[in-house]
Amino acid sequence: MTPQKVIQTHEQYMREAVAAAANGIRSNCGGPFGAVVVCAGQVIARACNRVVKDCDPTAHAEVNAIREACRVLGRFHLEDCELYASCEPCPMCLGAIYWARLRVVYYAATRQDAADAGFSDALIYEELAAKPEARSVKFVKHSGVEAVAVMRTWASDPNRREY
Repeated sequence: MTPQKVIQTHEQYMREAVAAAANGIRSNCGGPFGAVVVCAGQVIARACNRVVKDCDPTAHAEVNAIREACRVLGRFHLEDCELYASCEPCPMCLGAIYWARLRVVYYAATRQDAADAGFSDALIYEELAAKPEARSVKFVKHSGVEAVAVMRTWASDPNRREY
């Protein structure tokens, strides 16, 4: 007997993302954020924010869910998957979403809702728009000769695995 696909509604998937956020808070894992990744009508990954629990500033719910989905599927592209997030993804998570090539992202709370709760990412959006030398974190450009040579070596390798 083949397993049946469990296709839910967008609202049900979103409830699972919000429930992951609530569970994370109850477990003292981190902020009030949760996410699920859905592929072919099945939730294949669910995660909460684990920044505090893991002492890892990159352990956001969306990134954790993407990592788990990639592990479960055995691949690093999720172009046939959807992400449901309890809140509009931050700039870091947005980058992960694009690198994973997710098909669509559904979110509930907005970045303003997050800011009102003490999680403002406005500075990061401003910093991304600024030139490196104008950012509040000091960025210092060094010679790129050796680094560019490594990149060219990779680019000319016929056995490379592109992503």
